[in-house]
Amino acid sequence: MNFVLRGDHIALDALLKATGTAPSGGAAKVMVDAGAVRVDGVVESRRSRKVRAGQKVVVGEVRITVVAGPPAG
Repeated sequence: MNFVLRGDHIALDALLKATGTAPSGGAAKVMVDAGAVRVDGVVESRRSRKVRAGQKVVVGEVRITVVAGPPAG
């Protein structure tokens, strides 16, 4: 799935919640703490990690590609 970014970045836990991959922020924290989340192929342990356009996040079978939104203005 694609996620359209509305700014410069989004926190990893917020991305998981916004895409419905995690039902809550607490569930997102558990996923990250369990080592179930990869950013650009690397296991990520920081739930507040900034995810930017062009990066790919994988949780199990769910693949999220972060894409740039329209320019502000």
